[in-house]
Amino acid sequence: MQLLRKLGFPISLIYALVVYLRNYLYDLGVFPSKTFKTNTICVGNLSVGGTGKTPMIEFFVANVKEQERIAVLSRGYGRKSKGYLLAKPGVGVADLGDEPFQIHKKFPKATVAVDADRQRGIANLEQTVAPDIILLDDAFQHRKVRCDHYVLLTSYSNLYVDDWYLPSGNLRDSKREAKRANIIVVTKCPSNLSMEEQGAIRKKLNPGPGQKVVFSFLEYETTLKGSLGEMGLDELKGKKLTLVTGIANPKQLESFLNVQGIDFEHLAYPDHHFFTKKEIALFNTKEMVLTTEKDYVRLEGKIKNLCYIGISHKFMNRGEEVLLHLMNENLSAP
Repeated sequence: MQLLRKLGFPISLIYALVVYLRNYLYDLGVFPSKTFKTNTICVGNLSVGGTGKTPMIEFFVANVKEQERIAVLSRGYGRKSKGYLLAKPGVGVADLGDEPFQIHKKFPKATVAVDADRQRGIANLEQTVAPDIILLDDAFQHRKVRCDHYVLLTSYSNLYVDDWYLPSGNLRDSKREAKRANIIVVTKCPSNLSMEEQGAIRKKLNPGPGQKVVFSFLEYETTLKGSLGEMGLDELKGKKLTLVTGIANPKQLESFLNVQGIDFEHLAYPDHHFFTKKEIALFNTKEMVLTTEKDYVRLEGKIKNLCYIGISHKFMNRGEEVLLHLMNENLSAP
């Protein structure tokens, strides 16, 4: 893999030039960006791979006031449907994509919609739902829409400032575009990250005037849910456990389970993988299958002994207050 990335360096230079020119033309106004009357917050990143966008969207949805109407608009990566689609009874995970369906199932009072065309998606939401605020999931690089605020996520283990462009690295957008972010969230940090290291990372990111930097770590739930009901994480000890994942980077989950003293075999698949009948038949031969919440929505009802482990962002130094202030500022805006 490393050899292929090195061989792809000339292609990455061309890719970087195309990305630079595209953003430059948007900055000049040659390519237009549209604004909407509904207040919008974009949650995204500059790279491919998991930085914790879905748990961040869930954080905002979980903390919205009950009287406020919130909508989530996603591309719906990997879905079988096309165009604009609103989550409603009868619309399944294959129609919405795993992450939007997970949010819809978890927060039934929130409006969830998918559309690769974000302008069309927002226009449809304004016309049919009229939400107070729209969260755009994974839309940092979608410059056709100019959002009111931007939340940029970057992983502690692979900060965007240390990365390079595809295919030699993981960047899909220019590092310079970080200047559009109101808040930069360094995700997947060690839970004991020192103030000194936080300061060093903040210095490396070099935030501009008015930009805030927040640090978070992922906290795994110790109560598992699934086909057998709720069970404690400790109940997995002594079982022949199979971990099944279809996410971008399962290493942190592997490390967590190892620290908990849980033995397991790991069957890893690509991100957003839709499992085949043959794979599901294999999983049904296992004594106990543990998966992620995102994978669970694609496997629910297909495996007899299946449970999932949930995750959420936990913030350091009261960073959640910075994010909630941003959201409440949007909700109070005219």
